[in-house]
Amino acid sequence: MNVLITGSSGQIGTNLALTLLERGDQVVGVDKRENAWTGDIPTHVLDLTKATANDLPKSDFDVVVHLAANAKVFALVENPQGAMDNISMAFTVLEYARIHRLPIVFASSREVYGDIHRHITHEAAADFVVAESPYSASKIAGEALIYSYAQCYDLPFLVFRYSNVYGRYDNDIERLERVIPLFIERIERGQPIVVYGKEKVLDFTYVDDCVAGTVAGIDALVQRRVVGQTINLAHGQGNTLVDVVNLIALTLHKEPDVRYEPTRPGEVARYVADITKARSLLGYEPQVPLTRGLPRGIEWAKSWRSRKRG
Repeated sequence: MNVLITGSSGQIGTNLALTLLERGDQVVGVDKRENAWTGDIPTHVLDLTKATANDLPKSDFDVVVHLAANAKVFALVENPQGAMDNISMAFTVLEYARIHRLPIVFASSREVYGDIHRHITHEAAADFVVAESPYSASKIAGEALIYSYAQCYDLPFLVFRYSNVYGRYDNDIERLERVIPLFIERIERGQPIVVYGKEKVLDFTYVDDCVAGTVAGIDALVQRRVVGQTINLAHGQGNTLVDVVNLIALTLHKEPDVRYEPTRPGEVARYVADITKARSLLGYEPQVPLTRGLPRGIEWAKSWRSRKRG
C-alpha cells in the first residue's frame, strides 16, 4: 500500500508512518518542517496553508491521511487564525483527494462534542451548532467539508475523532506545549505546574492504541470494507488531570508543586468516549490504560534525552 500522510512530523504522523513502513508499506509525508525524531520518513516539506492541491506530491497513492493541523486548543483561542488555517488545509487536501480520486482519512477531535457533562459521547452526539472554541469550530468545518465531498463527489472517507493522544514522539515542548510532556518535564525538574481545571475529566489515549485503530481504519477504507463512517478513537475511560499529575509524580518519585486554576476559555471540561463503533467496525480494542501508558511515555522521554545527549 502507498500512503500519503500530511502532518507526518507530528506525534501521530510520526508513529503512524513508522508503523506502516515497518510492515512494508510505502509512505510519503507532507509537513511544513522536517521530522525532528527520525530520518526514516520520506518528507515533502510544504506549508499547506500556502499551497494548492497541485503542490502536493504526485504518486500512485492508495489513500491520503490528513493529520496536519494546529492542534493546541487554547493557543487557537489566543490566535484564531490558526483555526482558519486548519480549514484551509483541509480544503486543499480534500481537493487533492477529489482530483486524484483518493479515499481520505481525516483526523478530527473529541473537541467537536463541546463541553459534554455526561459520560456517553457516541458519534451522533456532536453539536454542529455551538462550538466551544475556534479549534473545535475548525474540526467541525473540516468534517462538514468531508461529508459534502462524499455527497457531491462520491469520495470515500473515514473520520477519526481522536482524544488526548500521548506517548512516544510527544515531548517537543519548544514547538508545541502539550500538557502531559510539559508536566513530566517540570515535575522531573522540581518546577511548579499549573492545572487548569482540577475537576476536568478527559479520555487519554496512548499513541500505540491510536495508531492501531488508525491502521485498521486505513486498511478497511482502502479495501472498501468500512466507508463513510465517523469513529471515536480513544481509550474509553476518563481520568482527571489530578490523576495525571499523581501518576507522573509517582513514576518519577517526585513531590509535585501544583497550583490549580479554573478551566480556560474554549477548553472542554469533561469527555469520555463511547468506542463501541470502533470496536464493532474495526475490531479496535485499546490495550494501554493511563496507569501503564504514562510510565511508558516517561521511560521513552528519558531514553530519548539520553540518546540526544550521547
